[in-house]
Formats: sequence, structure tokens, C-alpha cells
Amino acid sequence: MMRIHLLLAAALVTASAIASAEDRRYDPKALARYDVSYVRCEASFPEMKGHRDDAYMSLWRMKSGPKTAARLSEVRASESYKSEQRVAKRDAAGTRTPEAVKSLEHQCRALWGELQKTPKPKA
Repeated sequence: MMRIHLLLAAALVTASAIASAEDRRYDPKALARYDVSYVRCEASFPEMKGHRDDAYMSLWRMKSGPKTAARLSEVRASESYKSEQRVAKRDAAGTRTPEAVKSLEHQCRALWGELQKTPKPKA
């Protein structure tokens, strides 16, 4: 009997962890900060232009498709996203130190590397 309770508890914890990870992919605040950073990456690395959503989906191991694109658009239209984006832009404007620039470039390269490792859909 105790074993069944432990198995049920483990299943509940696993299910809630999976649901939590799903929600984090579409967190408006995190997406707004990502978008602001990605714009800065595009300025430094022209090859990244036009791949914002692809890189984001690669980062979260999401499948590309109309449902995912619609969900991201929905999040970007939310008021909490827009509010956080204003804050993130203001914060980004104040971080021009050499260390901050070097850190951002490192993150951009890492993100681009992740996107390159992702298998491309077959046409």
C-alpha cells in the first residue's frame, strides 16, 4: 500500500515538473528579455537576422509549427510581455561596459551554436 502512495506521489511530481517546464517556455517576461537580447545579437552578428523564433524554439527544444508560432505571437501581444520589454530595453541601454558586451557576445555565439545543432525539417 505504501508503495502505491509513493508511486502516485512520484507521478504527480513528474507531471507538475513537466507542466511547469511547458509554462516557462511561454513566460512573457522571459520571452521579452530574450527578444531584447536577440535584437542586440542581430546587431553584432548579421547571420542571426531573421532567426529569432527558430533560435528560441531550438533553445527550448520546441517543434516549429503554426501552433507554436501562434502561441508565441499571443504571448508577445500580452500586456505583461510589453511591460517587461520596456523594462528590458531600459536595462539593456545601461549595460555598455566591456564585460557586459563580452558576455552578450558569448551568449549570442552559444545561442547560434545551439540553433546550428538543431536538425532542420526536411522539405
